[in-house]
Amino acid sequence: MNRRDFLASSAAITGAAACAGGSVGVGAFAGVDGGLQSAGSAGAGPSRGRLKHSICQWCFGNMPLDELARTAAELGYSSVELLGPDAWPTLKKHGLTCAVAGTVPHNPIHSGFNRIENHDVIIQELEIRLPLCKESGIPNQIVMSGNRGGMDDLEGLKNCAKGLKRITPLAEKLGVTVVMELLNSKRDHKDYMCDRTAWGVNLVKEVGSPRFKLLYDIYHMQIMEGDVIATITENFDHIAHYHTAGVPGRREIDEKQELNYVAICKALADRNFGGYFAQEFMPARDPVGSLKQAIEICTV
Repeated sequence: MNRRDFLASSAAITGAAACAGGSVGVGAFAGVDGGLQSAGSAGAGPSRGRLKHSICQWCFGNMPLDELARTAAELGYSSVELLGPDAWPTLKKHGLTCAVAGTVPHNPIHSGFNRIENHDVIIQELEIRLPLCKESGIPNQIVMSGNRGGMDDLEGLKNCAKGLKRITPLAEKLGVTVVMELLNSKRDHKDYMCDRTAWGVNLVKEVGSPRFKLLYDIYHMQIMEGDVIATITENFDHIAHYHTAGVPGRREIDEKQELNYVAICKALADRNFGGYFAQEFMPARDPVGSLKQAIEICTV
């Protein structure tokens, strides 16, 4: 299952829970901090080395959350992320946080802030979610731009900024960072609008809030534009969180793929990155062994 499929199946669960007036359970949200650093420094303390390490739960969905959280804590991870509020107590039981809260129901990858008609319902849901993040010490809340659908990129940027400016005052008040994820539109998420670092950085500047930044997915941006270390160095203050995966194939971040994650992690650590660095690869072999190898590679 890829993340788009996971989101699609989650939407039905989310909608049912909302109609019932209840909270949404484990796996009902999926998604998607940095700087010197106002964003993302809350939550669990440093884990191994100079970075704080996280795991994206959807990639390891065959493992019960309690087992995944226990394994994560044993390996030195500080977080399991892209989960909704009902999952957070399970993480807390194991001394973990959720570095990034999953998407709210009406903001899946393909439908987001780039359309003004979406703003009211997404903002209403974020107005409920952000206080829950504050209460539970969750540092980041993911949001999505949505697909182009024929829309000009500049129009989409202006629309995104207009909607985000309605929610960032609350985010600033609560100390929770709203992060928009950069995804590739070449293969995995065709037509997705926030698919280039430059576009995302321009949006951050347009919104003009210390509580709105980017989630830089290294896998996706390697596919779209490459030049990863130079890009994250030049745009360091605009990025709050990172995701990993091997290119090509979204598998383990080992010697079989093209990215040098040791160098990438050193570049972030040397800038005193204070957020979380999250593994989002699909394991091709034993998941526990793969997670152990990944944190060893990324411990700098």
